[in-house]
Amino acid sequence: MPQAAISDGAAIQASNVSRYYRMGQDVVRALDGVSLEIRRGEFLAVLGSSGSGKSTLLNIMAGLDRPTSGRMLVLGRDLTALTSEGLAHYRRVTVGMVFQAFNLIGRMTVAENVELPMRFAAVERSERQARVLNALERVGLKARARHRPAELSGGEQQRVALARALVNRPAILLADEPTGNLDSRTAAEILALLHTVNQSLATTVVMVTHEEALARRYAERNLHLADGKLTAAEAR
Repeated sequence: MPQAAISDGAAIQASNVSRYYRMGQDVVRALDGVSLEIRRGEFLAVLGSSGSGKSTLLNIMAGLDRPTSGRMLVLGRDLTALTSEGLAHYRRVTVGMVFQAFNLIGRMTVAENVELPMRFAAVERSERQARVLNALERVGLKARARHRPAELSGGEQQRVALARALVNRPAILLADEPTGNLDSRTAAEILALLHTVNQSLATTVVMVTHEEALARRYAERNLHLADGKLTAAEAR
């Protein structure tokens, strides 16, 4: 499939992206004509109150949802032109995702949880153990590889979720309220870890959050959404 045009140095480019939902006779404008550009290797935070459209925007970037109109270009590829199979491949190979809920499988060990994306991506079995341990070492949990999620604190579970998101070496990391279930000290530790990943791996990081103080501390640029529209942008 031919790649769509994209600005030099851009990882993500949204062009007049809208997402509308019908609720009975009403139309909810979750996103309403959003245009933005995110540079390769940038750490961007998207801020806004509940219902502002933050998670909808991230889901479209992740290929989990499709816009009603507009285009979403990621590394030169128009996500709106991809088939369901193409989007599934994109999610396996190009992006990693971290959510507010850790979404770890309780019956599996930490190592098995981190290995799971590699199974879906058909990574050779001989490569998996080394990559799992490398990802866990990066988040400081190599010693907990054989533990199960219930034996870990909330902050440790989010670190495992981050290791799982990184194990397929994605170019883009998308984080949806990654500190929402954590206390303030642990939240700061997770944001510092995201910043380290961004700096050491040159991974593009897009984070949805309501933690404005932490976003200003760690993100290079903050975008503000309200009622589905971009209302402000600020650089650190």
